[in-house]
Amino acid sequence: MRTVLSTKILSLPQKELFLNSGLGLVEYNALTIEFLEEQIPLNHSNYIFTSQNTVKVFLKQTNGLDKSMFHAFCVGEKTKSLLEKNGVRVVVMCEYASELAKHIVDHHTSDNFFFLCGNRRRDVIPDALTNNKVRFKEMEVYRTHLSPKAFDRDFDGILFYSPSGIQSYLLENTLGNSKLFCIGKTTAAEARKHSNNVIIATKPTVENVLVQAIKNLSPRTDAEHSRSTLRNSKNT
Repeated sequence: MRTVLSTKILSLPQKELFLNSGLGLVEYNALTIEFLEEQIPLNHSNYIFTSQNTVKVFLKQTNGLDKSMFHAFCVGEKTKSLLEKNGVRVVVMCEYASELAKHIVDHHTSDNFFFLCGNRRRDVIPDALTNNKVRFKEMEVYRTHLSPKAFDRDFDGILFYSPSGIQSYLLENTLGNSKLFCIGKTTAAEARKHSNNVIIATKPTVENVLVQAIKNLSPRTDAEHSRSTLRNSKNT
């Protein structure tokens, strides 16, 4: 049986995508998250969120407040969903930090922003705002720690959701001939430093990473492809 390794523990609905796929699934958390106790200033109107982790800290500190007074600029559909579900108005959602930075520079240069981030945040947004004289402050509200684990086997596919996840995995393992399924362009760029066998999800969601792995590795997909090839050959 072909087996896929997920570098984060999946939710039950996500695991159900693997049902009837014919693939084995191994999962672990390559990263651990430490939430910090820094008090977020709540006297700003516009907050930038690039992950659900920053939203979780923000929601904890604004518990009991009317969150409709805050305007969110965020990265990712699930980040947006978490914000809106808790009453925060999302002004714009982009799939990548570079797209969000461009939107802010193009449409909000006269506004002030407060950027909530983690210790491993990239420079894309701060650099873009600084270079275009957009006023902002930032605060680190969580830390990502690598949690390496050694595996004494190879996997047909490995699912990666961040550059940090790749770095963590490689502390104790090699990639071999595994196909690497990456959630987005930034993660794929890190993966290509170590392998040419990289596939990027068509949308930057965990679910789409899983779908790509199943599509590429499932023996059921192989069987369907063989039947299609056979039908086509009979029709020519």
